[in-house]
Amino acid sequence: MARPTPPEVLDLLARQDGVIARAQATAAGMPSHALDGQLRSGRWQQLDLGLYAAFTGPAPRPAILWAAVLRAGPDAVLSHLTAAELYGLADPAKVIHVSIPAQRRLRNCPPSLVVHRSGRLGQARNPALLPPRTRVEDTILDLAEAASSFDDAFAWLCRGVGQGLTTPSLLRAALEARPKVRWRASLRLALADITSGARSVLEGRYVRDVERAHGLPAAHRQARAVTRSRTSYLDNLYEQAAVAVELDGQASHPAEDRWLDIHRDNRNASSGLLTLRYSWADITLRPCQVAQQIADVLRSRGGQPALRRCGPRCTLSLPRRPRPAPQPSPAPAAPQTGRAPAAPAPNRRAS
Repeated sequence: MARPTPPEVLDLLARQDGVIARAQATAAGMPSHALDGQLRSGRWQQLDLGLYAAFTGPAPRPAILWAAVLRAGPDAVLSHLTAAELYGLADPAKVIHVSIPAQRRLRNCPPSLVVHRSGRLGQARNPALLPPRTRVEDTILDLAEAASSFDDAFAWLCRGVGQGLTTPSLLRAALEARPKVRWRASLRLALADITSGARSVLEGRYVRDVERAHGLPAAHRQARAVTRSRTSYLDNLYEQAAVAVELDGQASHPAEDRWLDIHRDNRNASSGLLTLRYSWADITLRPCQVAQQIADVLRSRGGQPALRRCGPRCTLSLPRRPRPAPQPSPAPAAPQTGRAPAAPAPNRRAS
């Protein structure tokens, strides 16, 4: 008669989506011969060397992730794109990313396992969630550092904040806790822009390459506008001049979306709000021309933006400063003779 599986082993299987390492099973009181009997009977199956699943049939995704983190050994966590998958920030991928302590080495890794070594894994580990993974802030910063461009890095920040998984302040704290960070200064500015309301790469590009680079005043991001009892949110609003700047991130919108934009712009115009609308190509390829047009419109509506050129090739036309009025010439000084001035004559009284 087969011995029952120890309760400690059953607890591990329940917590680890049916996956267990041989060392875990024997440490929890399951003899090796009992484990081998489960494998011979077909009730359990081997997923990898020393890793077993207490079920038959194909392993589901959670079991595969548990097998990967157990394969990586003690203190290992899922990280990078795999941790992002668990947070809902990325789709599942064939390659699984794990992070291990910096002092450890992992040999004979399968091609489907990418191992990262970290010297601060204790701080980066999420203390509550299973399977073990990096905290969402560290996951986002890991992906931002590994991004091929700063636009991609900015997109990870926007995605995490936009989905409500973290906040700019928490990301900023995690950023400052790292001794070495790629693009540190730019990431700080990006988090400040996200705090002010930038929610996409295009909006970040507008703030950086159009507004800030050319000295335009800072707009109110995601501004709430109510017109005829209808509420809408504007990407950028210059309130004093009553000018809105809307950014269309997609190359082309469905016809119904374009009509909605047109109707909203017309409705805002009836209340005196002028809307300027720009595409991805406008912001990324023609930022100086966009800045020029916005500056001209702000000036035409009473604004006096303090403009500057973004670089030596910038095409922005700066307003001419008025020349100061000519000052009257001072009166010529009396010629110097070299003699001491004569003493005034005494004031004599008539006797």
